[in-house]
Amino acid sequence: MKEFVIDISRVRRLAAPRVSGRVGARLATAAIVVGLAWSALYQVGPDEIGVVRRFGRYVRANQSGLRLKLPFVETAVKVPVQRQLRQEFGFRTTTDRKQTQRVLDESTMLTGDLNVAVVEWIVQYRIADPYRFLFRVQNGEAVFRDLAAAVMESVVGDRTLTEVVTVGRQDVESAVQHELQTAVERYDMGLRIDQVVLQDVNPPDPVKPSWDEVNQAQQQRDRLINEAHAQYNTVVPKARGEAAQTVLAADGYGIDRVNRAEGDASRFRQVDEAYQKAPDVTRRRLQLETLGRVLPRVGGKVVLDKDAKGVLPLLPLDRLAPAVTAAAQATGKSAPPTPTPSNGGSR
Repeated sequence: MKEFVIDISRVRRLAAPRVSGRVGARLATAAIVVGLAWSALYQVGPDEIGVVRRFGRYVRANQSGLRLKLPFVETAVKVPVQRQLRQEFGFRTTTDRKQTQRVLDESTMLTGDLNVAVVEWIVQYRIADPYRFLFRVQNGEAVFRDLAAAVMESVVGDRTLTEVVTVGRQDVESAVQHELQTAVERYDMGLRIDQVVLQDVNPPDPVKPSWDEVNQAQQQRDRLINEAHAQYNTVVPKARGEAAQTVLAADGYGIDRVNRAEGDASRFRQVDEAYQKAPDVTRRRLQLETLGRVLPRVGGKVVLDKDAKGVLPLLPLDRLAPAVTAAAQATGKSAPPTPTPSNGGSR
């Protein structure tokens, strides 16, 4: 009986190719599975919509989340529909938002009065319809930039340099936004224009010093005009008020004089009627009323009896002196000297 001797090293050498082949097949299968899963899964952000195309044709649109697609057959494009996008014209901002670089080919424009203006602006917009944005227009972003540049040049070309640089900037922004939205709808691009902002509008650098001098002169002119208007608004209403006050005072004085004259005439007629009815009584009443008005104004009074004869026993000259002086000052005459009574009394 023959003996069989098994060589372990030889057995290992014979089995090694089979084992390595199995491992390689498993690794290849795992790689294929991972590749299929990687190509079939995709993540859509919260502000995006995933547009799926199969062999280039639109199939569906997926909302945010983890989504599936057929590997190697379907492709997904993520469109930011909830994000506000912006396009810069005439300048470029660096990634850190701290520095800008001018692009004179985009910013140099001809105004309506045949001057040159350097216009830098921003267009803020949103993608309202992803299907139209991707499939209605080829290379939509480039077309949109060309439309925005053409609209801005058209609006600036209809206005003077002064309007574009100073007072007409808001009008230019509104006009560009309206016309650009109309052009986007005409091309069916599926975009919505949120805002157009003129970042910086200046004349070219060689003429900027002269332009600054003109602006300073215009500002000084406007300041003088405003000061003149302010003075006019202060002086003219005051003069009108004083004139109205004078007219009203004259009207009041005229009404008062007329009323007084009519009252005096009416009183005179009443007195005349009363005098015709009772002459003696009316005459006595008029005398008493006149004395009642006159006597309180007299300082000193001397009552003489018409039947008295001779010199009065006592005559208070010291009391009559102030009354005589006051009467003399009222008439403009000098007061007579006051006699001094003698010690011997009167005779």
